[in-house]
Amino acid sequence: MSSAASASQFAGHNSFPVDEVRAMFPAIQKAGDFVFLDNAGGAQVPQTVVDAVANHLIDFNVQRMAKYQHSQGVDRNLDEARESVAMLVNAYRPEEISFGQNATSFIRLVSLGIAKLLGERNEIVVTDMDHDANIATWMALEGDGAKIVWWRMREDGTLHVEDLKPLLNNKTRLVACTVTAHSIGTIVDVAAVCKLAAAAGAETFLDCVHYGPHGLIDVQAWGCDYLVCSGYKNFSPHMGFLWGRYDALVKLPTFKEDFIPDVPPYKIEVGTFTYENVAGMNAAVKYLEGLGRRFLPDGNHSRREALAAAMGAIRQYELMLSREMIAVLKRHGAVIYGISDENRLEQRVPTICFNMPGITPQEFADEMGKQRIGLRDGHMFAPRLMKRLGLSMETGAIRVSLVHYNKVEEIARFDAVLTEIMARRK
Repeated sequence: MSSAASASQFAGHNSFPVDEVRAMFPAIQKAGDFVFLDNAGGAQVPQTVVDAVANHLIDFNVQRMAKYQHSQGVDRNLDEARESVAMLVNAYRPEEISFGQNATSFIRLVSLGIAKLLGERNEIVVTDMDHDANIATWMALEGDGAKIVWWRMREDGTLHVEDLKPLLNNKTRLVACTVTAHSIGTIVDVAAVCKLAAAAGAETFLDCVHYGPHGLIDVQAWGCDYLVCSGYKNFSPHMGFLWGRYDALVKLPTFKEDFIPDVPPYKIEVGTFTYENVAGMNAAVKYLEGLGRRFLPDGNHSRREALAAAMGAIRQYELMLSREMIAVLKRHGAVIYGISDENRLEQRVPTICFNMPGITPQEFADEMGKQRIGLRDGHMFAPRLMKRLGLSMETGAIRVSLVHYNKVEEIARFDAVLTEIMARRK
């Protein structure tokens, strides 16, 4: 077994201002030497997000749609957040954005509406690489006459679009798939997926929860019909949002009280949601915009251009993090699930699932936790993927998940602790 590498041995330092970024995140500053490697379970938030939530609770903690100033402030804040999130995903119009509790609840809301529209087009394509929320929710429609069609992941840890084509026909109602696997980090060619689905007369539902922190979302370029995201992975509080093509949302049957207008977003946002967390989401988008402007030349640039610059810089920086972390795992003999080929790392994000010989995921996570490194063990909320990988639900795997505030020095720290753990196992 090789000895631990020092931080200076890690290549790939570039102009990405990671130290300045980290200074914006109070949890990172407070944590001291603690290393956050469970960002797929929830990322930390910048101070501006904390301030936005606090300011909303102080200044606007009332119900919306009343005529006094505090309530009107809620309306303004929600409108502003809707415009920001619309910009984040490149929506056609802000009304296509709906806020709510989480991504899972939105998947369920859309699925219940789809159930009423099945008819002869009753086939729903799902994958065995997705989070179970984007599988079981659709499988629940079998009682409503839906037929579930499986698009299987190949041995290389990817969904091949050519495997999808023969599954589509004039009975396909919808294709549900992830943009990026929350477990093994694989990026799906969703533009190609949506093109094939549309050619078959079907809609596409994308789970973008895990891709959000890592790359630029573009519903127009992708050509999808529905998309969900969760704020807590996108540097904001726990909340979720749904984007849907306006005409699709208009047609979608939903439950609502009689006094609620039957148009988006009102027909989707039934009940009171956490306005303060939406304020935090708005601030998170602005944080990314501010980061992106650092990488643009002087002059006037649109908000979308700033977001594109931010996510482009993040992608390049995270590619380096992926390369370094996978190199460490390979040196220690880890079994890596999904893409690990040096030449294919652009097809993944720095979310890496693996196992180490001679130690259970639970023991490994415990050992790392004692050394102030936080990562995740278990089934990753993906029972079908675990089965596909030949892993049990009881033990599962280990997952490290990095984002743009992680540093190569933290990977070196992980390497050193990993060396100690495995040395004790000899």
